[in-house]
This record gives sequence, structure tokens and C-alpha cells, in this order.
Amino acid sequence: MEDDKRSRLAPPTPGTLGRHLARRLVQIGVRDIFGVPGDFNLTLLDHLVDEPGLNFIGCCNELNAGYAADGYARARGVGACVVTFTVGGLSVINAIAGSYSENLPVICIVGGPNSNDYGTNRILHHTIGLSDFSQEIQCFRTVTCYQAVVNNMEDAHEQIDTAISTALKESKPVYISVSCNLPAIPHPTFSIEPVPYLLSPKISNQLALEAAVEATIQFLGKTVKPILIGGPKLRVAKAQEAFVKLADACGYPVAVMPSGKGMVPEHHPQFIGTYWGAISTNFCGEIVESADAYLFAGPIFNDYSTVGYSLLIKKEKSIIVQPNRVTIGNGPSFGWVFMADFFNALTAKIKKNTTALENYHRIFVPPALPLRNADHEPIRVNILFQHIQAMLNGETAVIAETGDSWFNCQKLRLPENCGFEFQMQYGSIGWSVGATLGYAQGAQDKRVIACIGDGSFQVTAQDVSTMIRNGQKSIIFLLNNGGYTIEVEIHDGPYNVIKNWNYTALIDAIKNGEDKCWTCKVRTEEELIEAIETINGEQKDSLCFVEVMLHKDDTSKELLEWGSRVAAANSRPPNPQ
Repeated sequence: MEDDKRSRLAPPTPGTLGRHLARRLVQIGVRDIFGVPGDFNLTLLDHLVDEPGLNFIGCCNELNAGYAADGYARARGVGACVVTFTVGGLSVINAIAGSYSENLPVICIVGGPNSNDYGTNRILHHTIGLSDFSQEIQCFRTVTCYQAVVNNMEDAHEQIDTAISTALKESKPVYISVSCNLPAIPHPTFSIEPVPYLLSPKISNQLALEAAVEATIQFLGKTVKPILIGGPKLRVAKAQEAFVKLADACGYPVAVMPSGKGMVPEHHPQFIGTYWGAISTNFCGEIVESADAYLFAGPIFNDYSTVGYSLLIKKEKSIIVQPNRVTIGNGPSFGWVFMADFFNALTAKIKKNTTALENYHRIFVPPALPLRNADHEPIRVNILFQHIQAMLNGETAVIAETGDSWFNCQKLRLPENCGFEFQMQYGSIGWSVGATLGYAQGAQDKRVIACIGDGSFQVTAQDVSTMIRNGQKSIIFLLNNGGYTIEVEIHDGPYNVIKNWNYTALIDAIKNGEDKCWTCKVRTEEELIEAIETINGEQKDSLCFVEVMLHKDDTSKELLEWGSRVAAANSRPPNPQ
């Protein structure tokens, strides 16, 4: 009894730096961390592996580890990866840049040099041969919102906590470098169960919020057929639920920008499709561009989302709601007004107006009978996606790779609770392989359906190995049309032709006799139907890889239109001097 009493009265045993970092990751919701071992991070990896609530997933390379953390963050709200100094850090940085562009909180951890080497004239391996070790952090400064170099124990606790909390507050990646000789060292600031840090809530300026709502009500009160359009920043603003409530209250038609797909429920009775200028969902573009007011929720207007800057919308008709600002027409603009607060306040005052929705129903023509391939005719891409559409339900999620999959997947109608992810702002080919790995690990209640072109797949194919190793049951449709089709439609040349692989044989080689991986090559609709029956039947718990053989010129009409307009934007001559 006396020993028990003494143990209760004794101060907590100081924890180690590695233990503290691992516990912090678990506290914020990270259950899996993706990485590649290297000599500078090995001791730190020991501590991450020892954390009961954390699972280390070794990837084939750092780029894929970063992509996996990106996909994981989409599924769980935050992701993490761990690599070694410089050779690993500069390899993962492209993935981190993509996460930055998509407003995803990813904790990028790098095992750094021994603390004793800082400030000396020593030259270390894995560097570019200079005694100054700052090259890596200089690169990360532009693609992360906070950088911490932990090379002493006195401020390690503060640096780690500030980095993690900043990632969550800003919804952007952060960089944490930890000297390789520090993870096992205890410090009084690290207890076994650290006190959780607090994230200050973002509260709108009340006067600005009221003024923004009043100005919006007056603006909309003068219009006849307004419309709502959801954008990609709905997620970072955590305003998806508030947006739906606003839609219910106002009765306006609801569209999404292409990069906002999956953030607005498509089973909603007011949903009319994707607004993407000239390549919008049928009848959606006409309704948006003929509206006399459009409220954009968290938009990103870039050359891709505007189809080469060709949208027929006018600023003076727009209400632009960003995560922390509302701009009405050409002004006024109200800062420190947060999107969810604004939508909730607007919902309480807005008047219902169904005019534009009635116009939509008036012009809408239901899709014609689905296309059919003739018996044993080579399969066409639009037939393929009809069958993928039938596979979707609330227990699936779609991941669309950069390329024609963007356009074909946009046309899928998502059932309730069906996930959807793609990387439009950054558009890094190969992203989807790692993202599929990460998303499937983070959302184990869903079966991921990934649509990947052959050119993109060649960039990051190795980490199908990691999917098999971790027992994932995703479905990968490899669209084999013999090249970089999206680039062909922007600007063709011999560089867009790639070496064709026997992709199913490659995956069989990676599988190497292990169970829970099934491959199939399909050339006709009959073969596709048989493959899907197998996927949903005897292989429902396996990773399924289906190579779909397509004609090299079999593309969506949307890609043809989009490619020509983006090409025109890219080839504009210099302005006169």
C-alpha cells in the first residue's frame, strides 16, 4: 500500500521526445503514418513504432508516402509522413506542395542531423556538400505554413506543439525536423500523458458578419433567378453542412465546381451537376450562366477550373464566399467573416426562391438509353464508366487521377455518403496511387475505386505493393490507351507516347504469390461485366486490379473541348511592350 501511495504522489516520469511526438499524432487523429526509413530517422521510427495507437506503413518511396499522407488527410482530416534528411525531404516535397494547394493538414516529419553538427563546418552525407544544413528548410518554407527544426531539448515541446496546432488551424502542411540523437531523451516537459493543447476557435467579427448578411440579403432581393455553387474550399472552411442548410432554406439550384465534387450531396433534390463552363454537366452550365446572381462557396478560379478563362460569369453578379471573407459583386467586401457562420446567419434570413430550379426542370431532358457495345466489340470509355456508376454506393469512394479520368469521373452521380477525391489545383500525375493507399487506410469502412491512366500509373506504380502488404481491398481500373492522353489534347508530340507495359503481369509480379490480390485484363464489355461480378463476389475482400484496354483516341468529349481551350490559354502571345 505504501508503495502504491508513493507512486501516486510521485511526479510523472518524463517522457521522451519521440514518445511525445507519437502521442501528439495519435491525439489529433493520426492512426497510420507513412514513410521510408533512412539513417537519420531510424531512432525516431523506433518510438513511432512503439506507440500502441500508431501504425507505421513503409512505402516504396518518399513521394508515394507523401501522396498517401495526402489521401489519408482527405479521409480522416489530418495525415502524417516521416522521411530522412534532404534526400528524403526533397523527394517528398512535391507531394507536400500538392497538399498545400488542396488545403490539407499533413505533418511532414524529417529525421535530421545530429544536434552537435549544427553550427560546425562539417559536411554530412545526404546533403549537397555544404556545411550549411538549411537547404531543406528553405525549400519547405514555400510549401508549408510552419517549419520547426528541433535540435535541442529546451524548446522541443513548444516547437512540436506549435507546428501541429498550426497545421490544424491553417489546414496546411507543416515541416518538423528532429535531430537523430534526440528522440530517446526525456525532458520534464514531456509527460507520459501530455496535457492536450488548445486550438483557439475562429469566431467571426459579429458586426462584419451582420453587415455581410444584410448586404447579401439586399443583393439577392433584387434578383430573380439566383443559384448556389459549391467550391473546393468548403472542406477547409468546415462549412459543408451549413451550405446544405442554406440550400434547403433558399430553394436555389445547387451546382459544384469540378474541384468541389464530393463536397455537396448529389442526392439533394436541388442538385443540378458540375459547373465547368463549356464542359459543364448538361443543362447545368446554361442555368448558371443565365442566372442573375450566383453565390460561389469557396471557389478556386484557375485556368483549369475556368476552362482556359472562358467562364461566362460576371463579377458584378457574384457573391464570393471564401473561408474568412465575403465579397458581394464589385464590393463591398467583409473580412473576418467565417464561411459556416455566414451561411448559418444567412439561412435564418433568406427568402425562398425556386425560379431558377423551375427553369432547370423546364429545360432538363433525362439521359437517353445507355449505350451498348456490340457483342465482342472493343470496349469504349463511356461504356466503362456506365458500369463504374453502377458500382457506386455509400460504402465506396472514387479517386480520379489527373487525365481523362477527371472528366469521366465528373459525370458519375455520387450516391449518398459516396466519397470522391481528385487533385485539380496541383494536378500531379501519379498522385492517385499513393492517395488510394492513404485514403483506403484512413477510411476502412469504404472500398476505394481508383480510375488511373496508364501514363500516370507508371510514375508511382510501386506502392500497389504496399496496398497488398496492408490487406487493402481497393479496386483499381487501369485505363490503358497507350500514352498521356490529356497532354495529347493540349499539345501533341512524340513525347506523349509511352512504353506500353503488361500491367496485369506487373501486378502479378508484385503480388508474388500472396493472397488477396486479383488481376484481370478486359477488352470487351462482356469481359468487364464478368470482372465486376468477380470483384463484387469471390474477390470482394481482395485488392482488385483491372486493366481496361482502350483505343488511344477514345476520350471524353469534355477533354476534347477542355484541351483545346487550355491550349489556347497556354499559347497566348506576349502582350505588346
